[in-house]
Amino acid sequence: MFNIVLKPIVIAQQSLEGLEKPVVEAAEKVAQVVSWPQFSNFGYLVASVLFILGIKGLTHPRTAVRGNLLGATGMLIAVLVTLVGGHVSWPVAIAGIAVGTAAGTWFANTVQMTQMPQLVALFNGFGGIASVLVAGAEVLREAPSTGNVAVAGLAAGLAGLIGSVTFTGSLVAAGKLQELPQFRKPFSFPGQQIINAVLVAVSLLLCLNMMDGSGVEYILLTIIALILGVFLVTPIGGADMPVVIALLNSYSGLAASAAGFVINNNVLIVAGALVGASGIILTNIMCKAMNRSLLNVLFAKFEPSADGPSDDEVYAGKIKSTSPEEVAMLLDGVQRVVVVPGYGLAVAQAQHIVRELATLLEAEGVTVEYAIHPVAGRMPGHMNVLLAEADVPYDQLKEMDEINPTFSQCDVAIVIGANDVVNPVANTDPSSPIAGMPILNVSDARTVVVVKRSLSPGFAGIPNPLFAADNCLMLFGDAKQAMMDLVAAMKDS
Repeated sequence: MFNIVLKPIVIAQQSLEGLEKPVVEAAEKVAQVVSWPQFSNFGYLVASVLFILGIKGLTHPRTAVRGNLLGATGMLIAVLVTLVGGHVSWPVAIAGIAVGTAAGTWFANTVQMTQMPQLVALFNGFGGIASVLVAGAEVLREAPSTGNVAVAGLAAGLAGLIGSVTFTGSLVAAGKLQELPQFRKPFSFPGQQIINAVLVAVSLLLCLNMMDGSGVEYILLTIIALILGVFLVTPIGGADMPVVIALLNSYSGLAASAAGFVINNNVLIVAGALVGASGIILTNIMCKAMNRSLLNVLFAKFEPSADGPSDDEVYAGKIKSTSPEEVAMLLDGVQRVVVVPGYGLAVAQAQHIVRELATLLEAEGVTVEYAIHPVAGRMPGHMNVLLAEADVPYDQLKEMDEINPTFSQCDVAIVIGANDVVNPVANTDPSSPIAGMPILNVSDARTVVVVKRSLSPGFAGIPNPLFAADNCLMLFGDAKQAMMDLVAAMKDS
């Protein structure tokens, strides 16, 4: 028995001892062949693959969590490889991680869901200024990590230019989204576009001059670019902020990629390029959703025309107010209801009570769907995230192109806090600021119930004839309270 148990162990030990020397020799040979730069590049390659898989996972809600985890894992690998490579001081790295962790924890626990667009804008700005500082540090110490001085100089200039524009542009965008008094209305002055063009031309010349490797122009370039970022975003109206945020996100990625060339960091180049490319694609999608070109968004004024109809001309004597009890009676016996969420729903945090309303209707055999406009809310995907928070089944979320042809078969459309994305003047008034913008055709429904605090206009600043339509009822009040009253009325009926 003793031999049966111990003999294999002894044989294994002898085998390992025999293998010890070859293994050590093999490891030494591998170490001779595989240098640290090659190993770090392999780590960066793995991180880059995880980034791509993470982005792919984010294309669908069911795989979004996994996509986030893959992307985060890729970033962890990239950070560890960089730290182990000895390119940074460990105390500085630990201090940076501690500060970043504390700031991230604070943001996660204090920022409201309705403030996420502002937070995303700030994150874009932080990414931009980080690229400016990284490139600036390399320029100031006059020791570019890449052997090609001209490439490093040009990359540093582009990182400073794009990163600075991203930083100040994002701050202005966040101020507009926060509705700060200083940014509430678009601001422009005569000749602003010409001045912007001059600033862009001067900035590009400074970037080209930096190819000599001296870097003396960097501070001047950064100052000009910071001013340019303010001038580019201040004239843009609040309704275009979703597009601007997507574009600034792309800028932050391009700035990071340029900074990657400056410090010769492959994963920064790849990750920045991924962010830049995905941001451009998203910007293009958003522009198509608004039926506008990117140049039109950036350089055209998005303000209500003084020649447009006044509120009195559109609303006077035509508004039909209703009550939760009347809406509950209206919903009795219907077959199909479409909910149209907007920013007002997000502000009121009414997604959970809306889900409860849908549950009551579904218990009566009613089909409930949610119509999602691509630019609803203030950030791409804002409504999807909001409704997912209330566990709304994803298959009930219908994109605009899918839901629009079916509104004529809808018994009741409930519009909650949405305005411009359901305004029919987009199809009927060529002089309107939102002319040509695809909208949700809720007016085709048999009855429309609009939940809204007042008749105040949306971001576009124009009245909405839908509110005065024959088939439209206005349920005035806070979205959450109105939905709670409606649910209570349905339970009592």
